[in-house]
Amino acid sequence: MLVTALYEATDPELCAVEPEPLAVAKQERPKEPGRVGLVLVSHSREVATATGALAKALVGTGDPAPVAPAGGLPDGRTGTSAELVRKAVRAADQGAGVVVVCDMGSAVLTVRELLPELGEAHGEVHIADTPFVEGAVAAAVTASAGGDLAAVLAAAEDARTYRKL
Repeated sequence: MLVTALYEATDPELCAVEPEPLAVAKQERPKEPGRVGLVLVSHSREVATATGALAKALVGTGDPAPVAPAGGLPDGRTGTSAELVRKAVRAADQGAGVVVVCDMGSAVLTVRELLPELGEAHGEVHIADTPFVEGAVAAAVTASAGGDLAAVLAAAEDARTYRKL
């Protein structure tokens, strides 16, 4: 799976889902930046979707910042899909930057390989060094409260220090 994900990340023509041109994605960005978006990249569609739902629920308002899951492969199997990551970034981008939270392994490697391309198409896109669930919640709450990209990244990465005892 790791080799497939890396290969897919470097050659969009091999993806199971047809990528949209970068120029189109740039034109669709709002003129005035909205909030920082959040993308959740997991090997499991269910984990990414459930974590996104939990993060939105814990925001505590009816208007959470955009949270887009990118879990599994396009056919539903376990894995990481570069094209699903691209689509999730497009969905989460409101022009104020995007924070990507990954679970592990090929999810991290795929996003790291895509960062230059995503940054070119969407402005600032950063991967957060954070635990998956805790980081997603902290990022969603901070972005929903209007935090800028630096604040959302800091909140996500601070989740690494959360103690339970």
